[in-house]
Amino acid sequence: MFRILIITYLIFISNNLFSQELNSKVIINTDKLQSSEVFIFEEMQSTIEQFLNNNIWTEDKFQSEERINCNFIINILNEPSSNLYEATVQIVSSRPVYNSSYESVLLNHGDREWVFEYYPSQNLEFSENSFNDNLTSLISFYAFLIIGIDYDSFEKLGGEEYFQKAWKILNESQNSGYKGWDQFGSKQNRYWLCENFLNPEFKDVRNASYDYHLNGLDVFYNRPDDSRKVILENINKINSINSKNFNSTIITLFINAKADEITNIFKGGASLEQKRNAFNLMNELSPSKSDLFNKILQ
Repeated sequence: MFRILIITYLIFISNNLFSQELNSKVIINTDKLQSSEVFIFEEMQSTIEQFLNNNIWTEDKFQSEERINCNFIINILNEPSSNLYEATVQIVSSRPVYNSSYESVLLNHGDREWVFEYYPSQNLEFSENSFNDNLTSLISFYAFLIIGIDYDSFEKLGGEEYFQKAWKILNESQNSGYKGWDQFGSKQNRYWLCENFLNPEFKDVRNASYDYHLNGLDVFYNRPDDSRKVILENINKINSINSKNFNSTIITLFINAKADEITNIFKGGASLEQKRNAFNLMNELSPSKSDLFNKILQ
């Protein structure tokens, strides 16, 4: 609920309330698939988008301009049998920044283990207490994850309820036989994604992300120097946690979402000391992105 109060403060208010929380755009890419059945993928795109945007995921009431912007880019790679698809998916979500038209990326995650069945005219029906099909579980899992991460950026640990809901979907899906739901796969899979957000060991990462957004980004327009100071403090906190939990999923998510943003914040207008601190911290967090972080010093 605190998320709604903050957003209401950030924007001009309208009187129209909606229950739906997500403003999702779904793109289906079939370039790598040898298929002439274009209509099935057009229908798939529409079905997934309507499911995300029309389903009621929380008990909060959202105004149309408060809905969480997110994109699902689904790359269909193979159709091993009729109506069975293998895909990779890129999920991106963002939140508004106070006093600006800027949208800050909260999630930029690639899932390479999407395998699902889809039939013409298939209805997606979410059930909290049972596994219906893998496509519904995949989409619902990420819907709750997106909401949880968004709520975390407006209130300390504000997304806990929705990470718990995602965890419940994960538990119900583990016996389905589909990849990505258990702890034995990639350290960046859905299991570790959700586990990290619920793991008490990473609560300080979530708290740092909250402070980064609410007391850092959201004051940037009026107090850029104070904003950069808060952002640096929280990057330092995350870096300290990373030194003990190197390459953890939740910190990788933060880096993937924030690397470009942090580079832009410090490459222009920051003091030389701030530039050096930002470069050193980000380069330590993610040495593979050193070429990007070098732009901070230019």
